[in-house]
Amino acid sequence: MTKVYCASPSNQLHANMLNEMDVLLSFGSYEPFLKAYVQSFKSILLDSGAFGAFNSGKTVDIVKYIDWVQMFPKVDAYAGLDDISGDWRKSLKNYKYGGFPTIHDSDPPELLNDLIPMARERGGWIGIGLAPPRSCKGEFLQRTLERIPNDLHVHGFALREYRKSHVFDSVDSTSWFRDSFRVRKNLPWLTPAECLEIIVKREKRELIMHREEAGQMNLFDN
Repeated sequence: MTKVYCASPSNQLHANMLNEMDVLLSFGSYEPFLKAYVQSFKSILLDSGAFGAFNSGKTVDIVKYIDWVQMFPKVDAYAGLDDISGDWRKSLKNYKYGGFPTIHDSDPPELLNDLIPMARERGGWIGIGLAPPRSCKGEFLQRTLERIPNDLHVHGFALREYRKSHVFDSVDSTSWFRDSFRVRKNLPWLTPAECLEIIVKREKRELIMHREEAGQMNLFDN
């Protein structure tokens, strides 16, 4: 069963809709108002926001990021600052500050041999990231997943579309609130909040369905 973190609430309406949901908070897009909502989330995963910073031409201050992480004493895990441009040596340098490592399709495959022991030291988490466009990269994911030991928690960054075809322990949905725009386009008589509510219900009920499917599989296995 794959856990889905809804990423980066950008306003108070988004944050309120994610009550009792699993949420990814990004340092790059964090706003102070979110502090009041943190206790309402079911669980939290922290990320540096390196991808968004790269797209905007900005950089992430590693020291400020680690200081920000300390604001959240109860989280599932936090990601190390990876270099989105493909400089894996810079990623390794940043990982010295803490956080679980991530392997990218732009990295040399042998880098995974170094990241696996690091992941075990950092709470047993490892990430997988794809350079856009992320579609049609199932072969890379499969090869990589086959090399990662079962004792590690594998998180797929922005890989929600692959959660049914590949075995991840968790992924994050970076476009969950954008999906509500498509709902409103098809159902214009609904308010933006009602459209968001539909998307959140989708996330909650898909999780229930996955649990039921996993339970049925266990019954057949027995």
